[in-house]
Amino acid sequence: MSMSIDVERYARHLVLREIGGPGQQALARADIGIVGAGGLGSPAALYLAAAGVGRLRLVDPDVVSLSNLQRQVLFQSDDVGKPKVERASDHLNALNPALQVDTHAVGIDDSNASELLQGCDLVLDGCDNFPTRFAVDKASRALGIPLVSGAVGRWDGQLGVFNHTPASPCYRCWVPAPPPDAETCAAVGIVGALTGIIGSMMALEAIKLVCEAGDSLDGRMMLFDGLSMTSRTVKLTRDPACCGCGN
Repeated sequence: MSMSIDVERYARHLVLREIGGPGQQALARADIGIVGAGGLGSPAALYLAAAGVGRLRLVDPDVVSLSNLQRQVLFQSDDVGKPKVERASDHLNALNPALQVDTHAVGIDDSNASELLQGCDLVLDGCDNFPTRFAVDKASRALGIPLVSGAVGRWDGQLGVFNHTPASPCYRCWVPAPPPDAETCAAVGIVGALTGIIGSMMALEAIKLVCEAGDSLDGRMMLFDGLSMTSRTVKLTRDPACCGCGN
């Protein structure tokens, strides 16, 4: 299916060999879910909207708080106290009026994850708790939707792609159970710019997956240290005994 593309808006994509016209049309057809419109979801949504993705589904039950503004670049001071997904939708459409935004101001769990994500081409998870991550991973696996998962804490971040194929690892191959010492950003802090780095990388992986460009992080985990400005990538294979995708 050929779609009309705004040549001037997407000029810098169109000259890229790995994207070009076919890739830009694939982005225009793409339906991408974003779980969590916070520190990671904010930059990811902005860059996907700017990239020309056709439809974004935003899932987040929260309202904007003043402490969010230190890192959640999708929001402004006037948004404090208002539902994140509603304000996100307005700001994203101001950036790209052609974007269709579906908003879901609900928490996501095993009871509704499949319904919320059904029909997505891929899902980005930038949420801040393990029950939600596990529910999104389970639905992603069941629906056959690739999952781009990012996480941050203090000065460190990580990024991986899960469930890309049936042979790919799922998130629970990486984190089988919630760590007993799981920390929250509210308790230990987070440097705002770090969420921009990891969230932007989530968008980059999504664009690569939609356009079938380069090598994704399928089967790999990227670990980023902002204090030393170093990163390393570790290999991750599917665990046959995994509680999420194992036999």
